[in-house]
Amino acid sequence: MIKVTLPILTAFLLLSWKSMDTKTVSETYQRSHAADTLRNASAWPAELTVANFASADLTPSPACLAVAPTGEVFVGVDKIGSLGKKPGQGAIVRLVDTNNDGKVDQHTTFAMVDNPRGIIARGDQVFVLHTVFSKESGIATGMDLVVFEDKNKDGIADGPSRPLIEHISNPKFLQSRGTDHATNGIRMGIDGWIYIAVGDFGFHNAIDRSGKKLTMLGGGILRVRPDGTEMEVFSHGLRNIYDVAIDPFMNVFTRDNTNDGGGWNIRFSHQIQSGEYGYPILFKHFTDEIIPALVDVGGGSGTGSLFMSDNTWPSQYNNVPMMADWGRNQLYIHRVTTDGPTYTQQEEEFIKLAQITDVDIDASGRVYLAAWDGAGYSGNPSKGFVVRVVPKKWAYKAFPNPQKESLKELGNWLVSGSAAARLAAQQELLIRDPKKATELAWKIATDKSVTPEGRVAAMYTYAQLSGAEGINNLITLSQEEAMRPYALRALTDRRAVAGKVPADVFLKAMQDPSDNVRMAAIIGLGRMGKPEATAALLQVKVPASFVAPALGTEGPHATPNSAIILPHLAVRSLVSLHAVDACVKAIDSPNSTLALWALRYMHDQKAVDGLLAAYKKAASPELKKQIMVTLARLYKKEADYDGSWWWSTRPDTHGPYYKSVEWAASPAIKSFLIDESKAIGDKKYFVDLNSRLRLDIPEFGVEEVAAVKEETKIDLEKIRSKKGQIGESSIEDVMLAIARIPGDAKLGKTLFTQQGCIACHSLSRNEPMKGPFMGQIGSIMTREQIAESVLKPNASISQGFATVMITAKGKKSYTGFVTEESASRLVLRDITGQVYTIKASDIIKREELETSMMPAGLANALSYDEFASLVTFLSQQKK
Repeated sequence: MIKVTLPILTAFLLLSWKSMDTKTVSETYQRSHAADTLRNASAWPAELTVANFASADLTPSPACLAVAPTGEVFVGVDKIGSLGKKPGQGAIVRLVDTNNDGKVDQHTTFAMVDNPRGIIARGDQVFVLHTVFSKESGIATGMDLVVFEDKNKDGIADGPSRPLIEHISNPKFLQSRGTDHATNGIRMGIDGWIYIAVGDFGFHNAIDRSGKKLTMLGGGILRVRPDGTEMEVFSHGLRNIYDVAIDPFMNVFTRDNTNDGGGWNIRFSHQIQSGEYGYPILFKHFTDEIIPALVDVGGGSGTGSLFMSDNTWPSQYNNVPMMADWGRNQLYIHRVTTDGPTYTQQEEEFIKLAQITDVDIDASGRVYLAAWDGAGYSGNPSKGFVVRVVPKKWAYKAFPNPQKESLKELGNWLVSGSAAARLAAQQELLIRDPKKATELAWKIATDKSVTPEGRVAAMYTYAQLSGAEGINNLITLSQEEAMRPYALRALTDRRAVAGKVPADVFLKAMQDPSDNVRMAAIIGLGRMGKPEATAALLQVKVPASFVAPALGTEGPHATPNSAIILPHLAVRSLVSLHAVDACVKAIDSPNSTLALWALRYMHDQKAVDGLLAAYKKAASPELKKQIMVTLARLYKKEADYDGSWWWSTRPDTHGPYYKSVEWAASPAIKSFLIDESKAIGDKKYFVDLNSRLRLDIPEFGVEEVAAVKEETKIDLEKIRSKKGQIGESSIEDVMLAIARIPGDAKLGKTLFTQQGCIACHSLSRNEPMKGPFMGQIGSIMTREQIAESVLKPNASISQGFATVMITAKGKKSYTGFVTEESASRLVLRDITGQVYTIKASDIIKREELETSMMPAGLANALSYDEFASLVTFLSQQKK
């Protein structure tokens, strides 16, 4: 009968052991007492030194951070949090360690912004992605990517920011929900683009500085030039990414999650330009059409990321993507191994940090990590910290101000072992004397004695400096095998230049034995806009793995499939070129499979007419079936996105469309399908086709179709008393609802007793101490914090109050909470209240549990009213 006891016990942990250092120690029993109350990581490799850099007095609720190459740390303070809506509580705080002793010596409030979600520090400029609120109404109006300047170097922005992209997230849902699924981290690649992690709020009519407007339904990666022009979608079909990691060769990685009611499972993926990753409409039942993730590692919540490329770090921690996971309280390393044009991976725990939000590195090799530390869904002025991480054998070497360096020194930094230094050198060269800088960059790019990382950095510097005038040199560079894939990518990296590049260079590259060269050629041909590319694209082979999952089954959306990458990208390029005529012509040819795959996305009357004509001519029953499926797929299309709706935290994942509508060719397709169903007479086939594609054609015997789940307009008054609502709702939705329900403390007290909580928790110090004491929880935690701790017991562990497992002599083991400790003994109390006194000399191993002793979801059977009442009762316990 104990339904809510265990999560509440976790909530209590937030107050009972606040001063304990619970760092994991294995093999030998050790105990290090903190010298002060500053927070730190709780586990990390022995080769590293991790120390507190700033605490909540300077950096409360740190949502993101960025480090300038010269070492200044910019932290995005966000006391609004992901669900809060009250403006005026955010800032960019600048921290400086002038003597490199690992402690902050100077700090300034660089700028005031709300909901900072991404920062880049570059020279005199600081780029910030943040929510914008109306000064008049105090209501969110959208998110903007902006740039501040600090030319006088006083650590304070010189004036107001300048917008680069406006309306980069959906204002309607920023207003109703907050920033929890909005647009997030930003990072600059060595190609000079700013890459932007877009959550599945998507955006409608975002506008860049050239006046270009763009709309994106759902999540993905957007990119833009640093001057706010050339905005374009890089990849699409992600849920709620927070950041991207970019390696020296422009491979992009991210940590995404999915949720269809079965958990927020984390997927680590290689993001390839123009790729479609399928969330939420393709990633389950149409997995043949997507680029799958590299792995599903289970529940979590991905946040900041960094590709580590710094030769001052130990080799085992260098040249790897590092991914923060807020839900798992870990910075992970993914060991990636080349697999054709993509990768396979192995995940490893790296640094454990309380609700880690972001990670970045300077050009001297100092890594900084930000921790939310239990600040809650609406932020907290007393939670959050930043740590500095360096290798133990690392020696500080100052990185000079690039603005004061000679061209020769900038060239040396451009080929250094630090990605941060290479990018800083490049960005400075871009504003130096164009002729001299271009000559230097080209000299380095063609120097075969330079490291590949250095040559690629120089090549992209040259490409940005030379523009269209550099085409011939880059073509020459593409003849060198070692540089070919990178030079091809650089040639079409900017659309204004891509159209001037001769197509034959890329057509020849389509025959290259290297998967990476062919991949660059396929993507490039799609960006060049030249019709002559279609024949070569249609010749890309489709592998046997191109098979749709069986009706009603979930396909492999998180299993590497290197064979599908090139045909997938060829399809994306054909669609980009709108190659309707070429694809129709190829239907009854050896390239038919790829052509029909591409035609699925071409809602054009010419495509439909061509398919109908091809069906009449086709002799093969299998080809006729493929054409019919393609036509059925074209019967409906995705509705134009106007920003008025969102698919919620648990969207319908059936696919192939989310909000489907008929279009001009729908009547003709419907007539064709009905006629063929009568002629063929296979009723089950057409019922299945109707169900799989959600055609909603009554003549086929329509199976029941679930209603489109847009952002739910919940009538809270009608459902607040319904049992089980806590388990049926997302945590974010519960938190939003609880904020509107005051709760009945009297009912909460009854629930506390009826649910069995009283068996393990005392409310009065006059009672025997059993499990953790609950009599003063309300004096330490807010109502929101109590609710969050009950809903997410494992997240509460991140705040440093973990369950400890002790292995002792005599093959004895104990699990519980340390209530007292000295040099000679340890006192531990288990969840039933049983007390154990263990001699320090008997302890063989001591470790924290990665998860709480209590399973999540023990409040799932409660109604909103009951849960709110329980939380209210606990919040009033302030003895």
